[in-house]
Amino acid sequence: MNTRTLIAGDTSSPVILHVPHASRVIPPEIRSSLTVTDEQLAAELDEITDVHTDVIAQHAAQSVTPQPWTLRNDLSRLVIDPERFPDEREELNTVGRGAVYTRTCDGGVLRNADNITRDALLDNYFHPYTAALSDLVTDRIAATGRAVIIDVHSYPTLPSPYELHRDGQRPALCIGTDPHHTPPWLIEAAYAAFSPLEDIGTDTPFSGTYVPLDRYNTDPRVYSVMIELRRDKYLTEKSELVDIAAENLGAMLGRLVDAADRGSR
Repeated sequence: MNTRTLIAGDTSSPVILHVPHASRVIPPEIRSSLTVTDEQLAAELDEITDVHTDVIAQHAAQSVTPQPWTLRNDLSRLVIDPERFPDEREELNTVGRGAVYTRTCDGGVLRNADNITRDALLDNYFHPYTAALSDLVTDRIAATGRAVIIDVHSYPTLPSPYELHRDGQRPALCIGTDPHHTPPWLIEAAYAAFSPLEDIGTDTPFSGTYVPLDRYNTDPRVYSVMIELRRDKYLTEKSELVDIAAENLGAMLGRLVDAADRGSR
């Protein structure tokens, strides 16, 4: 079973499209350890999967030259969430939604994870995935002198019960930033690329963006910005993909890819 997919881009491109939460796949041995019913699991996956963000990223990659690199997580974030801190730095540990989820969105028990179970999931899935992304960043820096991560996500119109900051605005696009790795020009590029949406916010309802931990706050050659699309901008009420919307959003994301390449030189 593939746990991740790397789609090679042009050797001259520093840009990495990172798609960590688009999959619903849970290996059978992991499913058997979850305490929820099939119906509860389906509802949980509906709530937390960034459905079809991989399609939008693919449209973006195919719309620009040079093409960016893409790393896609092919397992559900219910296996592990590669974007969480794997230690006490993660604030969502307080609601059982750290690197290894133990609670559902509404606070129910998802898995009974003792330290042995948690460490096994981190060793088998979390660390290999984050190492692959770190290696890709290292490769892009070696080839181009820099790496620009565009972290591709989506979020529901209404806040999920687990969210710690539920009162924040929920614009059509949330741009997530990091004070050390998201320079002003990259934020401006994101606003310009997605300007047709008009309703754009920064760090609301979610903040931050992914940087490999071995370079976090230490390597100025790594730039990163998070793109959080509100799902009603490309899904029907039944969560079906609206093809033309996905293509349009992909074109906007492609414009950001192009600007990220040029702006980081």
